[in-house]
Order: sequence, then C-alpha cells, then structure tokens
Amino acid sequence: MILTLLYTELRRDEGVRTVPYKDTTGNLTVGVGHNLTASPLPAGWTYPLSQAQITQLLITDVANTIAQLNASAKWWGTLCEVRQRVVANMAFNLGITKFLGFEKAISAMKEGAWDVAADEMQNSLWFKQVGDRAVRLCQAMRTGVMPVASGVA
Repeated sequence: MILTLLYTELRRDEGVRTVPYKDTTGNLTVGVGHNLTASPLPAGWTYPLSQAQITQLLITDVANTIAQLNASAKWWGTLCEVRQRVVANMAFNLGITKFLGFEKAISAMKEGAWDVAADEMQNSLWFKQVGDRAVRLCQAMRTGVMPVASGVA
C-alpha cells in the first residue's frame, strides 16, 4: 500500500489541528485525529504542534492501525491497494474494535462482494456521522477506485 496516499486521505478526512479539540465523540484530539486520551503526547511537546510533530504522530498512528489490522484482520492484506486504504481509513477513524463490528461488510469484503460490502458500510451509523468521507470510501469499496473529493486536487 502506498502510505503517502493514505496519509493524504486521512489529513483530508480527519483535518489537521495544531491545538487540541474535542472530536465528535468528546475525545480530546490533536493533529490528524490523534486521540490524546488513548495516547498522550511525548514528554516535552507543547502547543501549537509543528507540522513535523503532526506528521510524526500520524505516521505512528497509521503504523499502529496497520499492526492492529494485521493482527486481527489478516484478510485485509489480500485486498487491492485502494480497498486496503478504505479499510485502513475506517479502522483509523473508528478504532479496530468498532471496525471489526462491521461483520456483514467484512464478510462481503472477504468474498470480494464489493457492492454488498459498500451497502453494509452505508447501512451504519458511521455512514451517517462522517458524511463525504463515508460516501467516498463506499464508492472506493464498490469500484476499487478512490474518487477525488470536491475541492481536492
């Protein structure tokens, strides 16, 4: 998987913040969706964060997400690169436990039933909560091609 594409997509989908804010579930968050409650900043870091610090957090958080997928969803590595990015994006956003709760979608992914997987993704509270991100990810799951977001070059 080309990680630079995933990093770019996550920056677009999560946003980039140099100071803490509360996310939609009330978690204190900074950078690119970095949950400060689950993983505090390294000692000595202060706000506002630099772009280098934000990138460092993102690289670590993506590596952790991928490690969790490799441990709990070994099948995901058999998907095409675009669908791997869809799965990684969802797991990054939801956390591995909530992502694994998408049992019907995951079953369809394992079988290569892309329309069913996308339909199951759409039939979720997650889809209603994340807006354009979910629309793009469902379309990418369905087609194997990541659509370009409006306003994104």
